[in-house]
Amino acid sequence: MAKLLYVTCNLKPVELSTSLSVGKAFIDEYLKQNPTDELDSLDLYRDNIQRIDADVLSAWGKMREGASLASLTSDEQRKVTRIGKRADQFVAADKYVFATPMFNLGFPAELKMYIDTVCVLGKTFIYTPTGAEGLLKNQGKKCLHIHSTGGFHYGTENDHSVPYLKSIMGFMGVEDFEAVVVEGVDAIPERAEEFKVAGKEKAQAIARRF
Repeated sequence: MAKLLYVTCNLKPVELSTSLSVGKAFIDEYLKQNPTDELDSLDLYRDNIQRIDADVLSAWGKMREGASLASLTSDEQRKVTRIGKRADQFVAADKYVFATPMFNLGFPAELKMYIDTVCVLGKTFIYTPTGAEGLLKNQGKKCLHIHSTGGFHYGTENDHSVPYLKSIMGFMGVEDFEAVVVEGVDAIPERAEEFKVAGKEKAQAIARRF
């Protein structure tokens, strides 16, 4: 039995969101093919992601100097514990699916906040004399990014979403990465449904082998 972590970052309801509707098509097909797998869902707008702030940086600095968790301030304890739980949840997953819209050539800030809670020194990567090393490599982990855009940006210098997520996943050791990108839903609105259907079909095909 595998664990799949499904991470969404969209304020719209599923029926009004391209990325979420394609994501739902993937999840429905995936669970049909893998009924015993465990699904863990995370809504980055709803589930109160802890950002890295002054308390977190202070706590990490103290702990690097040998301080115990119990010796930190109450705010520091609470915040680093929350980040630790998110990182542990991420490490425990075997597969990752992210569903995001494009905001101003990137994804919403909430996803970057989340990445900062799971890309954590000592949990998902370490530094070595020859450079950083991902701690999740060679574990068969894989990632799918479902991404929607109003225009046509994928594969150009204006796409700062899919390449970044692929890069950061690889940094942590998750090198099996693919994407379903649904483009042009605002640029050519009369074809938006066509683009969405094609995205769902591609996502479902991936779900059958993911």
